[in-house]
Amino acid sequence: MSHVFPRHTKSELPVIATGEGCYLIDQTGKRYLDGSGGAAVSCLGHGDPDIASAISRQLDKVAFAHTGFFTSEAAETLADLLVENAPPDIDRVFFVSGGSEAVEAAIKLARQYFIETGEPQRHRLIARRQSYHGNTLGALAAGGNEWRRRPFAPIMIDTSHIAPCYEYRDRREGETAFEYGQRVANELEDEIVRLGPETVMAFIAEPVVGATMGAAPSVEGYFRRIREICDKYGILLILDEVMCGMGRTGSLFACEQEGIAPDIVTIAKGLGAGYQPVGAMLCTAKLYAAIENGSGFFQHGHTYIGHPVACAASLAVVRAMLDRDLIARVREKGERLSDALNTAFGQHPHVGDIRGRGLFRGIELVEDRATKSPFAPERAVNKRVKAAAFDAGLICYPMGGTIDGVRGDHVLLAPPFIIDDNQIDELVTKLSSALEAI
Repeated sequence: MSHVFPRHTKSELPVIATGEGCYLIDQTGKRYLDGSGGAAVSCLGHGDPDIASAISRQLDKVAFAHTGFFTSEAAETLADLLVENAPPDIDRVFFVSGGSEAVEAAIKLARQYFIETGEPQRHRLIARRQSYHGNTLGALAAGGNEWRRRPFAPIMIDTSHIAPCYEYRDRREGETAFEYGQRVANELEDEIVRLGPETVMAFIAEPVVGATMGAAPSVEGYFRRIREICDKYGILLILDEVMCGMGRTGSLFACEQEGIAPDIVTIAKGLGAGYQPVGAMLCTAKLYAAIENGSGFFQHGHTYIGHPVACAASLAVVRAMLDRDLIARVREKGERLSDALNTAFGQHPHVGDIRGRGLFRGIELVEDRATKSPFAPERAVNKRVKAAAFDAGLICYPMGGTIDGVRGDHVLLAPPFIIDDNQIDELVTKLSSALEAI
């Protein structure tokens, strides 16, 4: 009998034995193609010798030193590399152990920034419906994933939520994609005015929405309008790239493709590629200066921030992405995956939309393609697809509640950047067999 507290108490999970490139292998020897990188984490695949060697070298030096007393060469070098490749004006990096911690740090920094600069009345956070920003209470409050939020709503901070940029369902007939994007972006200004501009500290959004909506990108011009509104009212723009960043969508930072720069950006998942638990909150020099020239102390932290082994692993991961030209490969193989998905499912009666960027792709499942009507939630289509794919030897990431937290099903795909054409064909074939079975 296991004493592990699992995610799902009625699940009997196979025991993982080893990993090999794009595959995971359980104790029975069954091979699974990792079509989602776990949760968009394993961007370099499994068993990369360079990353393992970097971890080993750091362990030979020192495993842990608390950041209240020391910095480390690994953390300093990684911060330099990230800032060198970051959006304009990003100048400081705060290392944590995962995405939720990164978002918590971002929210706290936004609040402390306005305290330090003499605007303590600014405390309100605006986010979007059908978003996900993590599972700690602050991050959960920021997110708009209704089924995750509901049990904990009484103990969460109050957060406003505006419409997501969800072109497949929300663009009106006769409305261009650009006009649609401007309309939903302008909801941010309406909400700022409703709350009182002097009370709002930040707006947080995913450049490409991940697990909650299934790789849903914004339309052209949406985030440029968001940036304009934030600047007009003096509020901070936090971009959550925990899932969509670090090369996943075809650029190191996803916001590069939007033509804007944030005040704060959060990263994780692909930052460590699964080799160590790591995340980071990055901010502009202006925000850092407010702390440095004010109290001098960021009132936030965790025991394992800036962990030397995690930073050494992450440094090796980011160097591998850049030195091996893997981000260009993401763009190339992303188009190959998109073409394969559209060939297999473009006219499928139960596939409504195929979307995404790079190696971050989503398939929205519908009961009726013409009307876009979703399957009844009680049919649990997403769970059944996940189980059927797993039986076929494919790990993918289906979710429910795509539309409003209750209705809608999608499948998220985020394979390792090293995936080849034969493995893309294998992925699509196995997913096709799973959909046919369901």
